[in-house]
Amino acid sequence: MAQINPSILSADFARLAEEAEAVRGADWLHVDVMDNHFVPNLTLGVPVVEALGRATDTPLDCHLMIEDPDRWAPQYVEAGAGSVTFHVEAAAAPVRLAREIRAKGARAAMALKPATPVEPYEDLLPELDMLLIMTVEPGFGGQAFLDIMLPKIRRSRELISKHGLELWLQVDGGVSESTIERCAEAGADVFVAGSAVYGADDPAAAVRSLRDRAAKAIASASWACGHGVGQ
Repeated sequence: MAQINPSILSADFARLAEEAEAVRGADWLHVDVMDNHFVPNLTLGVPVVEALGRATDTPLDCHLMIEDPDRWAPQYVEAGAGSVTFHVEAAAAPVRLAREIRAKGARAAMALKPATPVEPYEDLLPELDMLLIMTVEPGFGGQAFLDIMLPKIRRSRELISKHGLELWLQVDGGVSESTIERCAEAGADVFVAGSAVYGADDPAAAVRSLRDRAAKAIASASWACGHGVGQ
């Protein structure tokens, strides 16, 4: 089953509670945390995540584009995040961090920047609940999808299947009605969409449309045959 996670990076930050309500029916609400060090942008932190958790019933998917996630990631679980993603490029001890996130009650996810290969981290995959393949350079919303990431998505799905893992494969960056089917065919089953949702006249309808497109592509994808997609 395809999951759509609208990114509040493309929402109106002055109306976050209303913007969260506007995508009711989404699977998760994607929260981009940027520190102006790991990436050249500054967004929000733990207090805003806590406030969002009180304002919406949609579970929070926090993507930490920050330095020292080993120190900070557990605080996002305590703030109410149901899933916390750290960048392997920034983590000092990714296995220990993933286990700590899980132990605190959230799903643990690891993100890879476009230039970071997935193969060196094959042995870490069983420690995760989700793998995030960035399909743009992290740091800013509204970027164009990088088609050169499609082979990396396929290789990631092959590694997940090789080990028989029920691991979600998320893509983030430039996901829209014109790109989501290619991502799904390549192996993704969780999709972060910012401008494609919050730039639409009806964000909730945009979520449904994206999910339908992705679900149809997954249903006919060779990687999904006989696989418990989205479990």
